[in-house]
Amino acid sequence: MSIPLFYTNSILTPHSQCVLETDEAFHAIKVLRMSQGDVLDITDGMGNRARARILALSKRDCIAEIETLETVKARIYRLHIAIAPTKNIDRFEWFLEKATELGIEEITPLLCEHSERRTVKEDRCRKILLSAMKQSEQSWLPVLHPLTSFDKLVQKTDYQGRYLAWCGTGQESHLAVVYPPGKDALLLVGPEGDFSEREVALALAQQFVPVNLGPNRLRTETAGLAACSMLNTINDIRQKYED
Repeated sequence: MSIPLFYTNSILTPHSQCVLETDEAFHAIKVLRMSQGDVLDITDGMGNRARARILALSKRDCIAEIETLETVKARIYRLHIAIAPTKNIDRFEWFLEKATELGIEEITPLLCEHSERRTVKEDRCRKILLSAMKQSEQSWLPVLHPLTSFDKLVQKTDYQGRYLAWCGTGQESHLAVVYPPGKDALLLVGPEGDFSEREVALALAQQFVPVNLGPNRLRTETAGLAACSMLNTINDIRQKYED
């Protein structure tokens, strides 16, 4: 039987105690029927992962003692996708889940001129990220930024690798061709109505490189996931051959 993975808001340290609260405690106590002495794994979403043993249980929390602790190194590159939330929120939430499973570092819901959805429930989005992190047995929780306007994001980013998923002229290079393996990347993915001409001009002025993601026309959430998978594959291959 596999050992379940839980999340704590506290930073894990060796030979200390930690507390599982609210939903995490409920899952351990009511769903899995865990009891004193049971073993579980805990992550703080910051790369730290502990093997712990339950010391005490109550109706609202679960106290566990850390027995061993390891730190999972972050990837050598960071991937940040800024993506316009879809009109059908289920599709955006699907993107959040699958991108987390693939190991994305940062996600920004992007508010564009042609956006059909102009609000998101951040608490619900974070729960989806957390669930996907645990399901995929990871120790790094993606950073979810607040809903941000297109103009603000493109003018204040500090990413050197800046890409705009846009096929306006049909002459854009493929992302896999222009992206240098091992480098941080920020990719902008627009709404179903695409970016406006003004937004494209602003992004180009801020040194964003227009790219395509293949010959097919993709939905917003599919484009985001395709880019995430593509850059993962490029970097995995590079690391394999370097090792």
